[in-house]
Amino acid sequence: MALKPIDEKEVQELINNYKNTPVYLHIEVTSGVYASHNDDNVFNSGTFVRNIQVTYTEGTLKGGGNFEYRVGLKLDNSGWVYVTGLSHYTVEDGVFILHGIDHEGKLAAALEISIDKLKE
Repeated sequence: MALKPIDEKEVQELINNYKNTPVYLHIEVTSGVYASHNDDNVFNSGTFVRNIQVTYTEGTLKGGGNFEYRVGLKLDNSGWVYVTGLSHYTVEDGVFILHGIDHEGKLAAALEISIDKLKE
């Protein structure tokens, strides 16, 4: 997968392309798999959600001043999806992929959007 640093205009256009359309999301946030096993002072936390179907009416990319971006999606049921720490993106096999890659090159956050159900 060839990830590129976030281009604000292009990423916002991609977010807009999925508005008012039922989509499947993958959301992942991690402080590092088993981070506490390598350092007892590290608090290991994370989130993993895959193939949740939503429709969002607004989607916004913000940030970037300190390397990291955030995406907020306002759902048609008045809920919100919010992912922070994003830095790179690509579109692969019809899936819009936003990843946050930390300074060591490891995945820290992910937001993936697809009209079709994501591979298990």
